[in-house]
Amino acid sequence: MAALVGRGVRDMLKRADFMTVPRRQRHKKKWAATEPKFPATRLALQNFDMTYSVQFGDLWPSIRVSLLSEQKYGALVNNFAAWDRVSAELEQLSARDFVNEAIFHGEPEPKNGQTAAPPPASWACSPNLRCFTFARGDVSRFPPARLGSLGVMDYYLMDAASLLPVLALGLQPGDTVLDLCAAPGGKTLALLQTGCCRNLAANDLSTSRAGRLQKVLHSYVPQDVRDRNRVRVTSWDGRKWGELEGDIYDRVFSLVAEIQAVWILTESWLYHLSAREVWVLVDVPCTTDRHSLHEEENNIFKRSRKKERQMLPMLQMQLLAAGLLATKPGGHVVYSTCSLSHLQNEYVVQGTIELLANQYDIKVHVEDLTHFRKLFMDTFSFFPSCQVGELVIPNLMANFGPMYFCKMCRMT
Repeated sequence: MAALVGRGVRDMLKRADFMTVPRRQRHKKKWAATEPKFPATRLALQNFDMTYSVQFGDLWPSIRVSLLSEQKYGALVNNFAAWDRVSAELEQLSARDFVNEAIFHGEPEPKNGQTAAPPPASWACSPNLRCFTFARGDVSRFPPARLGSLGVMDYYLMDAASLLPVLALGLQPGDTVLDLCAAPGGKTLALLQTGCCRNLAANDLSTSRAGRLQKVLHSYVPQDVRDRNRVRVTSWDGRKWGELEGDIYDRVFSLVAEIQAVWILTESWLYHLSAREVWVLVDVPCTTDRHSLHEEENNIFKRSRKKERQMLPMLQMQLLAAGLLATKPGGHVVYSTCSLSHLQNEYVVQGTIELLANQYDIKVHVEDLTHFRKLFMDTFSFFPSCQVGELVIPNLMANFGPMYFCKMCRMT
């Protein structure tokens, strides 16, 4: 007790001594300047814990630890290199081509000696893509890609789940393709690998990211192929796309990524679009969940970007609506994000469909992609309860994603 009283007296004496010091000579601890600020990665995790624990329930602890763990990658084989040799070398690493393996096992088997009926058109996947991954639970890493004998890189390392929206396009030979947020280049490269692109427009709003895209194209695609496919790279504002090029495209691919972008077509380019199907990829910003948990640079959970983050769903709806307005009746749109948030996924799709119905009298139909769960269940973990579209969720046994994708058809 005496010790407590003694400390109290000493505290009062200290305060008394402090009060006798002139104000200009007093020094107080500046807490705002000396206390460490929460990094954006920690703020992101706090936000995810609050929202995703409600959205995913008992699944969230598994998703959480997977997001915080090392991500798995796939090796997209470069068909412009010696792809047969590259594939054989990847097989020697005990990796497998998950794309062709899934499509082969997904083909219907003949019954009673009869020829098997062809699968429905909705099962069609973009052809000629080869992407190797290690088996579930295998955390091996691919060696860095190297320059091959044909003067281009052998393969491109990417999140294998990001190939699913490209597969969902179901490209056919002679299609004209528009990639509206192409950087850093994985999607654009995958589109060229299909061998279906009669014309390919690739764009990113950021000039620095567009520069990275150019480097990828020069490293992986020979000049004559770029010329033959009329590959062009540029930038614009994707929200105005529907106004600038409305009702033109047969296909629109809306992939939601970190940077918004759009492609503006010249008259000569529009001339080349007239005869064949056109596919357009529209990218809009999202929270890029895995990036937000691991990287401080360009992290959207920085305090200074709070308003920007809150406006994301509205911006995403504007960009998706622009993509749908640019599509011809009967054309298709694939919308995708690398976020787990239903506010940026299903709600954006449903809100945009309602917006177009009310303001433009345009009817949009969401196509069933549940067959992707069956085709790729050996490689990815899918969330079973999406209202529309499909969602790859990270899992320690298959740590890809997150990747949401939804395919729509503009009816009117």
